[in-house]
Amino acid sequence: MRSSFRSSGSIAPLTLTQVLARHSGGPQTGVFTDGSCAGNPGPGGWGAVYVIDGHILAQEYGHDPATTNNRMEFTAMIHGLRMLGPDEAMDVYTDSQLVVNTLTQWAAGWERNGWRRRDGEVKNLELVKEAYALAKERPLARIRWIKAHDGSLWNEYADALSTAYAREVL
Repeated sequence: MRSSFRSSGSIAPLTLTQVLARHSGGPQTGVFTDGSCAGNPGPGGWGAVYVIDGHILAQEYGHDPATTNNRMEFTAMIHGLRMLGPDEAMDVYTDSQLVVNTLTQWAAGWERNGWRRRDGEVKNLELVKEAYALAKERPLARIRWIKAHDGSLWNEYADALSTAYAREVL
């Protein structure tokens, strides 16, 4: 899960150009998604990029003036899954273990139980339902966790998309 960033402190989010110049590691094919939030809750953003052999096929990003990091992580995953066709086999990466575990382990049981957890409500239910429905419609998409901020080019790129709202330059 991506930690919150400070847009006015010593940690400044990188631009896409800076990411491309500084990073080269990690998988070169897949859909990479990330969400961010300055404060939690606070203003936040999301980004998704679809890459094959290091070439960008699609990218999307957006923001919400009052949100949480988990809402932005799920929103990024929704947009990333929408980039794929229903019969497309592809890895879909997120650095949010919550998103991975929700979609690959927990959501099926919650759905069977009327979208209830044993100990109460499912947080961000509308986003969880939408992401889970998209994942089920794309059975060949493999939702995978990727470590945050380890120099993986396309995860860092998705991060830069998610923080674009906090910069004047994409």
